[in-house]
Amino acid sequence: MKEISLHILDIVQNSINAGANLIQIIVAEDMELNQLTIIISDNGYGMDQETLNLINDPFFTTANKKTGLGIPLFKQHAEAAGGNFVVETEKRKGTTVKAMLQHDHIDRQPMGDIAATITGQIRAFPDIDFVYRHTFNNKHFTLDTREIKTELQEIRINSREIISFLKDMINENLIEIRSQNNC
Repeated sequence: MKEISLHILDIVQNSINAGANLIQIIVAEDMELNQLTIIISDNGYGMDQETLNLINDPFFTTANKKTGLGIPLFKQHAEAAGGNFVVETEKRKGTTVKAMLQHDHIDRQPMGDIAATITGQIRAFPDIDFVYRHTFNNKHFTLDTREIKTELQEIRINSREIISFLKDMINENLIEIRSQNNC
């Protein structure tokens, strides 16, 4: 995986496979601390200690495939960028994956198209609730599909028009919070 957004996508897919119906994605960029933090939390099945002990093995997977490269690669990339990687889980309560990276590290992967990643999951899994919060220094925005679904009422959140609107909204908010002219 060449972009952080693809790591996020992989972890979100793990959450969906673990039966989560609420997935929270937090991206926090702190330029003063030179830190990028990615946190993905879910309310899925969680893992027992034995499974948790095996998740860093690229040849271990609970899915119907031969390898489980997602978590080992994300961990490797976080550590290569001067950071760390932690997985916390509790059986029947969910899992939290946290990666902290040095923001300006030469080996830090680019963010990638986070708006496409988030809206792609909303489009593909409209019955799952997603909360995406992006912080840049002291500015932030939050997209919560539970609130959006309430406003939409009869309109499906995964309609082409709504997905296009949400993607534009995410991109506009990213520009806004990163703007140096904000007060």
